[in-house]
Amino acid sequence: MQNNTAISQLIEAGKWVSQKGWVPATGGNFSARTSTGFVVTASGHDKGSLTQEHFLQLDHQGERLAGAVKPSAETQLHLSLYQLIPDAHCVLHTHSVAATVLSQITQGHQLDLTGYEMQKALSGFTSHLETLSIPIFDNDQDIDRLSLLVSDHHLHTPIEHGVLIRGHGLYAVGRNIDEVRRHLEALEFLFSCELERLKIIGIQAGVTK
Repeated sequence: MQNNTAISQLIEAGKWVSQKGWVPATGGNFSARTSTGFVVTASGHDKGSLTQEHFLQLDHQGERLAGAVKPSAETQLHLSLYQLIPDAHCVLHTHSVAATVLSQITQGHQLDLTGYEMQKALSGFTSHLETLSIPIFDNDQDIDRLSLLVSDHHLHTPIEHGVLIRGHGLYAVGRNIDEVRRHLEALEFLFSCELERLKIIGIQAGVTK
């Protein structure tokens, strides 16, 4: 994909994600693989108002090719996901309430979901009876160290649809812009459902005491 095409697609995705309320303030970052490497959003900009000037062009090793703006601190994690997942061509990182809270309250290092029809919106799923597992990694301001943890996990359990960073948000991945948008919307819906389910369970438990 050409850089300008990838950037245009991410600008449109930014408007959509912002309207959903999944990237408050200047949170989140987006990227897309290109013929020369990948493009990624700069740091500190409202994702609903992106322009061509708000992107950097990087090569396959993450070295800057174009763009004078400050790169996102999480650029290395985008690069790692592209290096780990050959089919991944787009990454959308969001900060929704549901993803952030669920990642905080879930014990262990993965969120397991089952019984939801919406699971079938994710590539590879054909039944609500299957279990969807999204890995959770503890937040770390040292992105290189966090990227290594993600890489180590992928060696024994391949990452397919995305990862959660605890108290931070979701990184959704896809083979193209349409797939990653579908994965993102489906996962955010599932997270919202699961959070509501846990709230209701908590209320019911309180009532029966």
